[in-house]
Amino acid sequence: MLKGIHLTLLIGPAVPVPAPQPVIDSIKSVQVTSGRDRSGFQIVFAVSKKSPLQTMLAAGYFDPMLARVIVVVTVAGMPNVLMDGVVTRQEIQPSNDPGESTLTITGEDLSVLMDVVEMPFMRYPGMPEVARVNLILAKYAVFGVIPAVIPPIFTDVPDPTRRIPAQTGTDLQYIKLLAQRHGYVFYVEPGPAPGASVAYWGPDIRVPIPQPALNVNMDAHTNVESLSFSLDGLAKKVVVITIFDPVTGKITIPIPVPNISILRPPLGARLTAPAKVEFPDSISKLNASQALARALGIVFTASDAISGSGQLDVLRYGRALRSRQVVGVRGAGLAYDGLYYVQSVTHNIKRGEYKQSFSLSRDGLISLTPRVVP
Repeated sequence: MLKGIHLTLLIGPAVPVPAPQPVIDSIKSVQVTSGRDRSGFQIVFAVSKKSPLQTMLAAGYFDPMLARVIVVVTVAGMPNVLMDGVVTRQEIQPSNDPGESTLTITGEDLSVLMDVVEMPFMRYPGMPEVARVNLILAKYAVFGVIPAVIPPIFTDVPDPTRRIPAQTGTDLQYIKLLAQRHGYVFYVEPGPAPGASVAYWGPDIRVPIPQPALNVNMDAHTNVESLSFSLDGLAKKVVVITIFDPVTGKITIPIPVPNISILRPPLGARLTAPAKVEFPDSISKLNASQALARALGIVFTASDAISGSGQLDVLRYGRALRSRQVVGVRGAGLAYDGLYYVQSVTHNIKRGEYKQSFSLSRDGLISLTPRVVP
């Protein structure tokens, strides 16, 4: 690896252990994608007819849904757990050219374990949604999954004499369905220690502490290889919900919901005007607490009109850029400089190379802050 950057790979059927040296020496590339909802990885190994990996492959060392993989990258002495997941697919590609045969393993984070068994007969009498999520996530504590569940502002406790909530689909599908009702997100974040992960169910709140700025067109201070931005004029919308008046229960009252998230500030001084108007018809059938929760969920999931994408070299940037956090941008001009939310990051690691592709988002042109963290 590069000077100041060290890759650690742990693999195991139950408890991942450091990969043996033949496995480490055979690595050609490692790719880890950290997105908003789900993360994945792909590792390519060089194999030959007499490679020890051939025997390990036959013995089940890389078996899908059994092999657990942890990827840790240490940059400037700071360890970063990039992935903690399981293998979902393996592919071997023999080649007629010497040294060109490869073995590729592909996998996803630990949330994939929640998406393999359907639970059609689960019932949750008298349990609010936050209790159901905690009960489901408790089953995955054996894998080191620590739940971080944020209770909704408006909670609906079902009366067991009138209705009993029932789960449909897999655990992951049901958890995401409950999150969608409140405008929440659900994802499994690896770390902070190897073998541990945090299962977050709550509002889409980004870490407010900015990461070092992404500099473009700044001569010697430039630390990104490419960076571009775009503004989608159709991204913003106004949602008008209708509820029945509490007196007669027959007259509908329209209530416009602004397309500005109260949990994710727009980060721009000149906001993008909404271009669409929507009228969802499912909210009028809900009771008061359910309608308020759904309206608050619409506010939580307000879309961003400005998006950015680019690529950087980690050695020049000085650290690994992390998703679901905030980062500053300098050198893009008055309209697009400032703070952005990091939507996703793809880590591409090869021998002598560690690069990242990333996507950013925010709402509004012109930075709200006079300067960003260099």
